[in-house]
Amino acid sequence: MSTAQIPKIRLGELLIREGLLREEQLQQALTRQKQTGRRLGAVLQDLGFVTDEGIARLLAAQLKFPYFTAVLENVDVRAARKLSELQVRKLRAMPVGQTGDRIRVAVVDPTDWQSVDELPRLLKAEIDIEVIAESGLHALIDRVYSNNENIQGLAKKLSEELKSSEGDAVDFGALGLQAGAEDAPVVKLLQGLFDEAVRVRASDIHIEPMASSVAIRLRVDGHLRPHAEFDLRLAPALASRLKLVAALDISERRLPQDGRFVVQVRNQMVDIRLSTLPSSHGESLVMRLLLKDPMLASLDKLGIPEAGLKRMHDALSQAAGLVLVTGPTGSGKTTTLYAALGALNAAETKILTAEDPVEYRLAGITQVNVNDRIGLGFAQVLRAALRQDPDAILIGEMRDQDTVDTCMRAAVTGHLVLSTLHTNDTASAAARLIDMGAAPYMVGMALQLVIAQRLVRRVCSACAAPAEPSIAQRAWLDAQLGRHGWDATGLKHGRGCTRCRSTGYEGRLGLYEVLGMNEDLVGALMKNDMAGFLSAARQALADQQLPVQAARAVTAGHTTVDEAMRIGVRAL
Repeated sequence: MSTAQIPKIRLGELLIREGLLREEQLQQALTRQKQTGRRLGAVLQDLGFVTDEGIARLLAAQLKFPYFTAVLENVDVRAARKLSELQVRKLRAMPVGQTGDRIRVAVVDPTDWQSVDELPRLLKAEIDIEVIAESGLHALIDRVYSNNENIQGLAKKLSEELKSSEGDAVDFGALGLQAGAEDAPVVKLLQGLFDEAVRVRASDIHIEPMASSVAIRLRVDGHLRPHAEFDLRLAPALASRLKLVAALDISERRLPQDGRFVVQVRNQMVDIRLSTLPSSHGESLVMRLLLKDPMLASLDKLGIPEAGLKRMHDALSQAAGLVLVTGPTGSGKTTTLYAALGALNAAETKILTAEDPVEYRLAGITQVNVNDRIGLGFAQVLRAALRQDPDAILIGEMRDQDTVDTCMRAAVTGHLVLSTLHTNDTASAAARLIDMGAAPYMVGMALQLVIAQRLVRRVCSACAAPAEPSIAQRAWLDAQLGRHGWDATGLKHGRGCTRCRSTGYEGRLGLYEVLGMNEDLVGALMKNDMAGFLSAARQALADQQLPVQAARAVTAGHTTVDEAMRIGVRAL
């Protein structure tokens, strides 16, 4: 079938005729389409009425074109690269194979005759059309046009330049510091690395000198992934360039240093926090990536259970008291605290924060960067903040007795105080405060609410499949939900696909345990009865403890048993 013979198809009518859409859903989508100007197929997917795979399979059957399964093994990469990434994204079409003088092209919308007619001209060949789901096309684009190959090429070029220098006396500083070095391989290498990290949603970049190479790893969804390995000669050049832009001492290689800088990546500003650590093979570099203008989540969108969310809103509506968010490093505490600040932020509310460092700038809030090197610690900022007539105060972390005591006094003298602690669950927070020197009765008077949280990886929706639990996994689920409190039909695991880069996971899910203070809990603290406090906490939490929340996420198919067990929490 030539492009001229491809019939026009009214997608909405076709979906209704095939029983995949109701008339009232189509009208709702058409109304939304007029408001947004987006394509009808995209609007239908946003509303959850159809999937892009369902649309693609329907178009393929209707037009009698093959359906293309978006798996990297099905793609001839040499054929795919006959078009640039920009052309593929614009035309929503990718060459996937070649037979003789004909090229097979996977197309999202074969009825878009303008794009389809453009393909033979660009490819200089006759084409055979196949239909692909849009999400599958984007997943393939990320794999086929990945920056990793380009980064490796730049690394090789830079390595060759270093080897061509006289002997081993390479001036790494001059290599990265020369004026107008935007075209220097080391700069291109780093820019490509940042671009790749943002594309795969990495939170950290690790550059680690080993015995014979430099290992690059990216932390995605809380887990480190090997990304590339470079010649060991590159390590000092990379360190020099990064330390320069972070305003660190490039001649100091014996002591750890911390700095920050901002880069523009994929049309967005990214705040980079750099940490250097001397190791036996060179300086280990770790960079934390923070979006300058993030889309901060609201409390209602975090996934906190309804009962816990109500307790949290009640606590934030109080004029005074202490609200704590607990959990290990990387469990999403900052996201929860910022969501709480968003709920509090109003013209009539004065909010001050003390953070180390300030991760995201929030409009309408006074944020202070803690700097222990000049004596500006959390306690010092908090004491000064109390003289600024605040309504609410956020303290990034309670680290010492001085900070704890000042927070307690602020919480009982008319201020709402939010902070974090490193404890495993909500009930442990009170004991931790007491261990840090707080009087039990002060904890009872000040503490309003404690939230314990963890992040687990979500099963990839593109390759999710039914999972059969092992004997040990069944025993764990029985322990959390009861032997007859669950069934295995909802369990899922990811088989691995291009979209999730063969990990079986995509994105993360928050798990929350919320303990609001009641008379029994306060009474136990007033009497310094920690055994009674734990018993009262067990009754107050009931079936809302973290292990139970994790088990429910498993039976709902959101995550796997391995992920739920990995968070390492036990019921009280």
